[in-house]
Amino acid sequence: MSAARARRWGSFFYAEQVLRVMRNYGWSVILYSVGQPVAYLFAMGVGLASLVDANSEAAFGGVSYLEFVAPALLVSAAVMTASGEFSYPIMDGFKWRRVFYGPHASPLIPQQIASGHIMASSLRFLLQSVVYFVVVALFGASPSPWGWVSAIVATVAALSFGLPLMAYAASITQDKGQFALVQRFIVMPLFLFSGTFFPLDSLPIAVRWIGWISPVWHGTELGRVFTYGMDQDPLLTITHIVFLLVTAVGGWVLVRRQFVKRMGS
Repeated sequence: MSAARARRWGSFFYAEQVLRVMRNYGWSVILYSVGQPVAYLFAMGVGLASLVDANSEAAFGGVSYLEFVAPALLVSAAVMTASGEFSYPIMDGFKWRRVFYGPHASPLIPQQIASGHIMASSLRFLLQSVVYFVVVALFGASPSPWGWVSAIVATVAALSFGLPLMAYAASITQDKGQFALVQRFIVMPLFLFSGTFFPLDSLPIAVRWIGWISPVWHGTELGRVFTYGMDQDPLLTITHIVFLLVTAVGGWVLVRRQFVKRMGS
């Protein structure tokens, strides 16, 4: 009976295990996932905003700089958390402590282990984004009643970036500093060149393409639509949604295949 339950609910069992491990360093999670972004929001959205608003009244579509930058910081925080949650812990599961192989010795299959990790991480992204949105709302940076949807958008954006990274992490057999390179040459450029601090169309065309393929930009644009009703072509809004969903689902499929390849059926 226990084996039958594991085969049926194994993903949830593994997600519970991941959440219990997270609980052991819960304060670190809170400080990194919420405290640091909130400090960044205060510095950029309040400190810098006082200078920007005084000199660029119409530069951000008729809203304050705080309202403009807050959805971007919300999405960026979730994506950066995903870059950590779907990189080193995956290497740890396969190579360093090999924590994936213990559950695999039970009736759990690789797809359930992968799905459980994704489920637990998604819950972390969502809770982090909800708390962050509450802070954004307290700052008065979300005048729209639909602003809460931006927390869901941030979670989907995190998965859109994180799941392909998780598939890549699952394919690595030797640690040669790959994740440090990902942080420096993928995560940071996406953060800086995705319309986070200024409209994407203000960038030179030579780097504007980074935003077009960036989950951060697509998530940020959707977040701005929901938090303060940014005027946007409905077709472009649909494009943002499709991009995030397709990349997330595609990454999920690659993750499942890679876990089976590494651990067997």
